[in-house]
Amino acid sequence: MDALCRAEPRPRRPAAASPLPWARFSAWLDCVCVVTFDLELGQAMELVYPYDFRLTEKEKTSICYLSFPDSYSGGLGDTQFSFRLRQSGGQRAAHYEDDGEYNREAPLTLQRESAHYFGYVYFRQVKDSSMKRGYFQKSLVLVSRLPYVNLFQSLLQLIAPEYFDKLEPCLEAVCNEIDQWPPPAPGQTLNLPVMGVVIQVRIPSRVDKPGSSPVKQFNQENLLPAPLVLPSIHELDLFRCFQPVLIHIQMLWELMLLGEPVVVMAPSPTVSSEMVLALTSCLAPLRYCCDYRPYFTIHDSEFKEYTTRTQAPPNIVVGVTNPFFIKTLQHWPHILRVGELRMSGDLPKQVKVKKLAKLKTLDTKPGIYTSYKTFLHKDKTLIKRLLKGIQRKRPSEVQSALLRRHLLELTQSFIIPLEHYIASLMPLQRAITPWKNPPQIRPFRQEDFMKTLEHAGPQLTCVLKGDWLGLYRRFFKSPNFDGWYRQRHKEMTQKLEALHLEAICEANIVAWMKDKSEVEIVDLVLKLREKLVRARCQHLPVKEETLQRVGLYIETIIGSLPEDLQTVLHHH
Repeated sequence: MDALCRAEPRPRRPAAASPLPWARFSAWLDCVCVVTFDLELGQAMELVYPYDFRLTEKEKTSICYLSFPDSYSGGLGDTQFSFRLRQSGGQRAAHYEDDGEYNREAPLTLQRESAHYFGYVYFRQVKDSSMKRGYFQKSLVLVSRLPYVNLFQSLLQLIAPEYFDKLEPCLEAVCNEIDQWPPPAPGQTLNLPVMGVVIQVRIPSRVDKPGSSPVKQFNQENLLPAPLVLPSIHELDLFRCFQPVLIHIQMLWELMLLGEPVVVMAPSPTVSSEMVLALTSCLAPLRYCCDYRPYFTIHDSEFKEYTTRTQAPPNIVVGVTNPFFIKTLQHWPHILRVGELRMSGDLPKQVKVKKLAKLKTLDTKPGIYTSYKTFLHKDKTLIKRLLKGIQRKRPSEVQSALLRRHLLELTQSFIIPLEHYIASLMPLQRAITPWKNPPQIRPFRQEDFMKTLEHAGPQLTCVLKGDWLGLYRRFFKSPNFDGWYRQRHKEMTQKLEALHLEAICEANIVAWMKDKSEVEIVDLVLKLREKLVRARCQHLPVKEETLQRVGLYIETIIGSLPEDLQTVLHHH
């Protein structure tokens, strides 16, 4: 064991300094793990920090296997990749107390996960004659519920080499520094100091205009040394990730939209995890509501669930590197086989769409193995623009921005008619009266929606031709439609509640009470109190002054009642 592992646990802070130890650290990370290779045990958990963070044995085993590349794919040197695993052992109290404020303000695609962990890995494998196997093999893993792949991989580039080379308690010092960071607040630009560097990031907000570049509101004049500015905490270099499949981007977008089961077979965890994360991000601002595993191994607890042939494959995108999966997953409907990603001055060789029957167990050539027929035609102008960019040696980030803009416009063209239709299901404001329950949101009828497409369909904003109706019909059966509809219905219900509270505030309560019995008045008090509690608990979009006025109304009503009833209601 190195010196780090003998470091004494950090003493608890005095209660006044912070209500919970590690509260600020936990706003960003759940824990940091060190996984090493043990000759007798194989991959083994050497350290979990903070020391009191509890991972279940199942989670520890999964993290150990997911933190190392499959033996045949790992070369010498340093490798970075990501994974995502299902939390086991039920809900646990976190050090970080969040009433849901972050998730209310963050874009849906960047919400804090409640049932999964992300693992961000920095793996080192170098020759070392002092080790029994002749190699030093170790991974430093940041475990978080936040999908900030760029931020955490950049953080690892700073801290992992230092930790591997010095093997001293620098990790504890880094965790203490992270425990001083402000929490991730959507819409804010934050300076995050670590190891003598200041990382500057902007946390995206739900109110940001989709596709807008981060606002350059960086305050740098008094920061020395100059900060390391990350243009995005989560966006990958899409052009680099998608370069072997650029001519099939339309098909991949449709497969993601419909929540189809997709296997990404790659030569390394780096390529597999980047491709899976790029695929799931290409629906933004629509949230990808299916499961996804950027890197998956045969040791994973869900291996049997995914490889069984007794039921249809689940709605999931899974990234693998072990050739064994070609055999066990060949019944899946869509398999994307990619080689190493290399940026060259020319358009990389584009993979071909091939029949699933051509999937050979051993020497499988790169390609998209599927019988899927796209609903929409290819966008040839996009390919031409990207090709022109390659010829003009346009920077990769500019090409990525082009690609991201194209995917955003495609998603928006598809989703805007749905947004218009669902908005029409909201009751009219004049139908909301103070003394009756608010009217119901009308049900979503697929056929009624389809009728709106003739005049207000995607053809208004998108030049792509094809079977848009067929695409919508298939989308209605996907988890992505279900997730979108539930989210919108919840937001509309809350809006109705908020409008009802405002209607109550504007009503003449004294006039209403004139001809009412005590039973009716008491009933109103209880209902208003319940509304007030719900408004605060669910953080309804209501002004604070409205809530205060409802509180005053309740006091006015109680004051008009006999004293014995007043006493009962004040104690209630």
